[in-house]
Amino acid sequence: MVTELKNHSIALHYLSILRDERTGSSNFRKATIILTHALVLEACRQLELSLESIHTPLEKIEAQKIKGKLVFVPILRAGLGMLDAALDILPNAAVGYIGLERDEQTAIAHCYYSKMPNLSGVQRVFLLDPMLATGGSASQSIVKLKESGVENVSMVSIVAAPEGIQHIEGLHPDVDIFTASIDRELDVNRYILPGLGDFGDRLFGTD
Repeated sequence: MVTELKNHSIALHYLSILRDERTGSSNFRKATIILTHALVLEACRQLELSLESIHTPLEKIEAQKIKGKLVFVPILRAGLGMLDAALDILPNAAVGYIGLERDEQTAIAHCYYSKMPNLSGVQRVFLLDPMLATGGSASQSIVKLKESGVENVSMVSIVAAPEGIQHIEGLHPDVDIFTASIDRELDVNRYILPGLGDFGDRLFGTD
């Protein structure tokens, strides 16, 4: 399943801020936070709930609370820009990290770092990567998670290319994708068009 926030006025507004080449790092980070909030809230619709007896100030009720353990896994380094915002929504979630570096010539990524919490009994892992381009990095990360015993993975990206979505759907049809925008295509250098440039550089103010 692919969910695009194409009719969400707030998402469209802040996506435009991210796309604008005049947006500096500070406002870029703020827009990233708000878009991540919107995406994680949407992705959480699928979470299982359990009943728990609680007392309101007036009476006892059966309340619904999220069941089990949740994990956020940002793909370094750009995924870090989404992590704190994701934890605003689910502050009790555990956090893992996957570091992937893309070869600019081949566009193939290799893993240079991976650190995970205990993944036993996890209800769902949310993989955070703001740009789903070719899908190679996301697919490698999903494989790592599945090899660790994770059964339910959701991909959360701010912008996605059709090529990346097709790649994930072909190899991992069980993984749901949540994105603010499905953009037009990849260029010859495998950058998303119209896109928003290099997310990590714009987020951290690097060249």
